[in-house]
Amino acid sequence: MRTTVWEAANQLGVVAGTPGELLTALLSAPRRPRHVTLPADAPDAAALAGDLRALGDVHVTFARPPDAPPVAPATALDLSDPALVCAADPVRVTGAYEEGGEHGGLRAAWFRAGQVLVRAGQTPEARALALLAALPEDAEPRLRPGLAELAAGTPWEVIATRAGHASALAVCDGRFMVEEDPKVRALACPGDGTRLHLDERGHLHVRDGSPSRLARAVAATLATHPATALAALGDMVVTGDRMGSVHAFSLAGVHQAAPHSGRVTALAAAPGPRCYSGGVDGTVRTWRPGGTPSGTPLTRRPYPVVALHAGAGVLAVAWADGLAELHQLGTGESRAFRPGPAVRAVAVGPDGTLAVATPESLVHLRPR
Repeated sequence: MRTTVWEAANQLGVVAGTPGELLTALLSAPRRPRHVTLPADAPDAAALAGDLRALGDVHVTFARPPDAPPVAPATALDLSDPALVCAADPVRVTGAYEEGGEHGGLRAAWFRAGQVLVRAGQTPEARALALLAALPEDAEPRLRPGLAELAAGTPWEVIATRAGHASALAVCDGRFMVEEDPKVRALACPGDGTRLHLDERGHLHVRDGSPSRLARAVAATLATHPATALAALGDMVVTGDRMGSVHAFSLAGVHQAAPHSGRVTALAAAPGPRCYSGGVDGTVRTWRPGGTPSGTPLTRRPYPVVALHAGAGVLAVAWADGLAELHQLGTGESRAFRPGPAVRAVAVGPDGTLAVATPESLVHLRPR
């Protein structure tokens, strides 16, 4: 059932590890016609199909496995060898790990990153990268260098991982700031030594210092008109709302625009000033306060945007299907990373390091 759920979640553009998580993710996603094909021979596939069809917008079909030559039983795999595990059939590996055993930490990493490991088209190198990012802190020392060598051909180098439950990320005074309070929706640093928190109700709070006149004014506004996203830069605070509008507050006044269809889900601010906004409509748009938002999205995918962060010439984007991207703003080039679990937040450090927060860990990656 575990593999069936992962594969169904990949097809449906959500992140889930159990049938309950899959249904919850689909209920939270924008409603649209969806199609999923389940393996006819998978245990409990019929029950999962019934649950999915009950949602009303998911069409389910079944596919019988193609004829294949006999293979060695799953137990014949050396589940402690990262090279063999990364190259083997991921469905067989998952079934073998379900039999038990720790295997130096590889089993825990496999179950954490599982959805991306069974994704169609994954290479052994990409699986090694995902496993390296998902390794528990107490994994056998031999595994990290072994997986790093296997992942050498990928666009990323994993430079640090730690367990954590980050709900928001920011860069303040050149340092990563991590917020682990699940009630905090977004974190921003205006540059005056304070930290601005947007809570789950859409209200603004000021930490680590006395609130500025601007922060007090924005907090008063959000007390009656809650926000769905937050960013800040210098003497500007930017918020988004559920109607698709963005608002750039400064002591000189407020500039507003409506770049999205539906809720604004993420914001980032960069010198210029320039604002980047992401929405439930699956678009990322650029806007200069006082001007008109760009007519053509910077990027678009059929999944809601989860988080944004602007660095020096780059923009980090996280999507609801578990994808994190780093876009080079000058060239239009981008590189992608999928940790397996859902991505909650992203941030780019001054040295170009990308921080990716999942429900269980914080991963730091360096572009190669």
